Amino acid sequence: MKALNLHGIGDLRYEDVPMPQRKAGEVLLKIRAVGICGSDIPRVFEKGTYHFPTIVGHEFAGEIVEAENSNLIGRRAAVFPLLPCGKCEACRTEHYAQCSHYDYYGSRRDGAMAEYLAVKEKNLCLLPEGVSYEEAAMSEPAAVAIHAFRKSGVGAGDTLLIYGIGTIGLILAQWARTAGVKNIVLVGRTDDKVEFAKNLGFPLAVNARKDDLRKLVEELTSGQGASACIEGTGKSEPWKSCISCARPHGTVVSMGNPVGEMRLSQDDYWKILRKELHLAGTWNSSFDSRENDWSEAVMAMQEKRLELKSLITHTFSLDEYETAFSLMRERREMYCKVMFVM
Repeated sequence: MKALNLHGIGDLRYEDVPMPQRKAGEVLLKIRAVGICGSDIPRVFEKGTYHFPTIVGHEFAGEIVEAENSNLIGRRAAVFPLLPCGKCEACRTEHYAQCSHYDYYGSRRDGAMAEYLAVKEKNLCLLPEGVSYEEAAMSEPAAVAIHAFRKSGVGAGDTLLIYGIGTIGLILAQWARTAGVKNIVLVGRTDDKVEFAKNLGFPLAVNARKDDLRKLVEELTSGQGASACIEGTGKSEPWKSCISCARPHGTVVSMGNPVGEMRLSQDDYWKILRKELHLAGTWNSSFDSRENDWSEAVMAMQEKRLELKSLITHTFSLDEYETAFSLMRERREMYCKVMFVM
């Protein structure tokens, strides 16, 4: 079969590789759609994967073509990409995102930028009618977004600030809208991203390089500040802005993977103390018997509470990988979700 195989940092090849062999407890998935995550760019060009070669890709959906359970053949599914060890304390309590020895499709083992992938049956998220493969391939960012949204604790009548107008930030905004959040402030750093968000129905999108963010939040909240702020860039300045814009007893959720050192000034630290802020971290998503962000995500897609197709700005075939990756790496034009469709 054909696949995008990473042989070393910066050495991504579209080539023939052996078909995956399905093992006990696995199904064989014909990949129909796979997104390029923002984390795939440094993974391919800067950091590498955990071994070489590795087929990349962890945001995906496809059709089950082989399975021990014949009733699954022909079903469509997205896949939770984290493979817990099943033995550590986190796994015993079903907190799989905190597993001490997890595996992961697309970074620690072969992923989905290929024609086929053998995946664990227990990691399947079967799709309801009316959800396309392209939408389903966004189950991972949609699940990450609702997991972060729950950490914020906001609801009807509240003000939520989301720093970062990317795929997850825009899905977060949709979750907030369905929950009745009064003011949804989306913060970007380029005019094209701000305009994109406004066109999707979020008029309070602003450019932090041009607009007085704190003044806007104070005007919206009669000087109180945002009920919660979610930081999605992994950079110090946006993190500081979130701390500054949060109201007393508000919540700041750290979501963005840090791109370097995260630093706070003494004044920013004082704000945490004086306002008695709640600080929350969010990591990955829940996929267990008590809370399943993935099931909630695909149900919201079916019910049109989430409208994800409008976030897919570019689609390519797998052999057009050089164009797809360079578009994101070089930021040659505005994009949101870039996806391979097969």
